[in-house]
Amino acid sequence: MNQERIYKILVGPQISEKSTMVAESSNQVVFKVALDANKLEIKRAIEKLFSVKVAQVRVLRMKGKVKRNRFGDVRRSDWKKAYVRLEQGHDIDFASM
Repeated sequence: MNQERIYKILVGPQISEKSTMVAESSNQVVFKVALDANKLEIKRAIEKLFSVKVAQVRVLRMKGKVKRNRFGDVRRSDWKKAYVRLEQGHDIDFASM
């Protein structure tokens, strides 16, 4: 897997209250990922980019919300997120990056 594909697969970390609670309790990190990425690609990209061992990857597809503004109803785009469980002793620190 080349470097370009890694950066296309991993869009960025998903920081929310739920993802913080999951990170503290079960050593998981939540990422926004590309819609066409599969579990194996996500696992390899994270292992290569952050030099950690991944134990498990769970993927969800989030449907875009319908919002209203002065132009009428607008639908936000769909996106995909991945819950990545790291092996014991491995950690990703986004504050130091």
